[in-house]
Amino acid sequence: MELKSLNIFSQNEILNMVWQAGPMVKLVMALLLSFSVISWSIIFMKYRMIRRARKETNRFQEIFWRSRSLATAYSESKDLTFSPVAELFRVGYLELSRLHKMHQESEGGGGGEGADLLTGNFMHYENIPRALRAAMNSQVTRLGYALTFLATTGNTAPFIGLFGTVWGIMNSFQSIGLRGGANLAVVAPGISEALIATAAGLAAAIPSVIGYNYFSNQVRLLETEMNNFSSDFLNMLERDMGRRTGIKR
Repeated sequence: MELKSLNIFSQNEILNMVWQAGPMVKLVMALLLSFSVISWSIIFMKYRMIRRARKETNRFQEIFWRSRSLATAYSESKDLTFSPVAELFRVGYLELSRLHKMHQESEGGGGGEGADLLTGNFMHYENIPRALRAAMNSQVTRLGYALTFLATTGNTAPFIGLFGTVWGIMNSFQSIGLRGGANLAVVAPGISEALIATAAGLAAAIPSVIGYNYFSNQVRLLETEMNNFSSDFLNMLERDMGRRTGIKR
């Protein structure tokens, strides 16, 4: 019971010290609070996004390698909108379809909806790796969106809090000078009030740094999976086209 009362008392004391702080310290605390709220919002948003991206990527890998045709894999992957690897495949498939259509038109063939895309020796085959690279860069940008804010918060919040602390201590010493004397009862409240800004800066920075490091690592892992899939996809196209046309690329 006494511990609970002590905790409530401490919380009330902290709130009172913040409320009684000077305008500059209050401004610093408000800025750090906004940084913290935005950072936590980004952390929750990114956690859900990355988690779903990894889940859908695993699902797409199963779909792709068990599918008997690219058209089937494309059709089943349309709902996997969060998977960067699935999006990479869809971009490659559409580019391959476009080249196939150009090939059919140049040869005067039909090539309906169910035509095999892995036919012909495409003159513009290099467009496929280019399209995959552009899609990969787009997906990395999407996955890494807002992570720079976490990095900025982690780097600057402690210094913003330190600035509020220094400013508060300056005011405390100024008050001591005006009173003409100093003792623990006079110095302690002002210094403890000023140190709250440093604590707030660290409270905003620590989760941001942890979140930034974690999500950056997850983005790198997904980027590696995109690179691996892109290589496998291109190798598969090269082998199949080389086998059909008798040309080794």
